[in-house]
Amino acid sequence: MTVIVQVRPIFALPKPRPAPSMTYSAQQSTRFIRLGALIAATCLLASCSSLNPSRPVSHSPNPAALANSPVSARSLMETLSSWDGKGLIYPQGTAKVTALEVTVAPGGETGWHRHPVPSFGYLLEGELEVRLRNGTIRRFGPGQAIAEVVDTEHNGRNPGTVPTRLVVFYIGTIDRPLTVTTP
Repeated sequence: MTVIVQVRPIFALPKPRPAPSMTYSAQQSTRFIRLGALIAATCLLASCSSLNPSRPVSHSPNPAALANSPVSARSLMETLSSWDGKGLIYPQGTAKVTALEVTVAPGGETGWHRHPVPSFGYLLEGELEVRLRNGTIRRFGPGQAIAEVVDTEHNGRNPGTVPTRLVVFYIGTIDRPLTVTTP
């Protein structure tokens, strides 16, 4: 069986080029990573809020403030952990945020892999079944936000009859890979 998985970058921030004498403290690196996460979440909200106009998009901490505004927002996800319950920890180092659109053909699989950095996705269409090595399985459908597992081997599979499309934001560093293939 031939498996086709298509990955297309949406955007990737260029590598920062600090002056040779410039170094970042751990606190500054953490701030950069948090800024990257904020930018990624903002992009995700902005792109996803217009993807499915049939869904209401009216979440706001102060609905009266947006009453006459053409802008609205709804919360897709707020979490302190990945879907397997492990706490999220931002990696140390120079921040790098990468966004990908991933397409998995019907019946296709990603193959076993792990992500050494936090990643967050939004399922645009199709179904995604994720299996961990311990046998745990979780299914996701269109319109669901996903806090992917970190440093945990897993395999994604499209159990449906239409392609699965999702947007994934990786909150990493310039010296870490987004994905590591495992046997």
